[in-house]
Amino acid sequence: MFQNIPTITKNLLIINFLTFLATIVLGMRGADLAAIGGLHFFMASDFHFYQLLTYLFLHSDFWHIFSNMFGLWMFGCVIENVWGSKKFLFYYITCGIGAGLLQELAQLVSFYFMISAQDPSITFSGIFAVGQQLSHQLNGWTTIGASGAVYAIILAFGMTFPNERMFIIPFPFPIKAKWFVVGYVAFEFFSALNSPGDNVAHMAHLGGMLFGFLMIRHWNRQQSFNRSGGQQFFDNLRRNFENRYGQRDNKSQQRPGGNPNMHAERGGSKESDMEYNARKKARQEEIDAILDKIRKSGYDSLSKEEKQKLFDASNNR
Repeated sequence: MFQNIPTITKNLLIINFLTFLATIVLGMRGADLAAIGGLHFFMASDFHFYQLLTYLFLHSDFWHIFSNMFGLWMFGCVIENVWGSKKFLFYYITCGIGAGLLQELAQLVSFYFMISAQDPSITFSGIFAVGQQLSHQLNGWTTIGASGAVYAIILAFGMTFPNERMFIIPFPFPIKAKWFVVGYVAFEFFSALNSPGDNVAHMAHLGGMLFGFLMIRHWNRQQSFNRSGGQQFFDNLRRNFENRYGQRDNKSQQRPGGNPNMHAERGGSKESDMEYNARKKARQEEIDAILDKIRKSGYDSLSKEEKQKLFDASNNR
């Protein structure tokens, strides 16, 4: 079964579990990976920008990593197979970093209210000076875990397959994926408001889903352009391609003294109607495949050879 897991999902699972084992082994020797790679509050003395990435691979206990990796395996396999490895990895890492950024913002607001409760005269800009004085004490505000990125994957599944029915314990009936995602968002939102001291980074979860939602909406708008606004471009391109070879076909058939069943080619060689039509059909199918690839993955996904063929067809050479 492990062999059927797509490449990026499989590697993420391996890296997370190996990092968890390293955390245990090094912890027995007095080293704390969470203190090094965990995401600290940006006012803390131990904060580093690389922690926005490394915190995604650290977990506090077995249940923490098991729940996250189960979600990654369950939904990540599907989304990676649909999107492809590069897009999936970009989405996962970006949403994980976005989750960390929103968690940092939430901690900033929390720090402000905590300081203003002790000194009502403090201004929002003034808390930065206070934070600098308390930088060592703020090292305890550390976030670890892949939950933000995993929640973004769950959101992607719900947006990609909104009507897919899922059985969720303890409900005895199937739930559509879109309602499952809505329930997750509502739960995290109310938990963030009502359980601020439960040591769970609810805002990171919401941050991952927020960044995921914005990215998917952006990609969907691009695809919509390819299907509607860009459709005229594709139609014109196909028309030019057809005219290019259609005109050549007509000229060769109308040439005085020429054989209507033969078509002149460079170098003096000739081909039959069947050979010409087969070649023309093959070229048309090739252009259609390139256009479909643009619709699905964008122009940048084309190879250099595909771009050249598209350029030749569009200029009707």
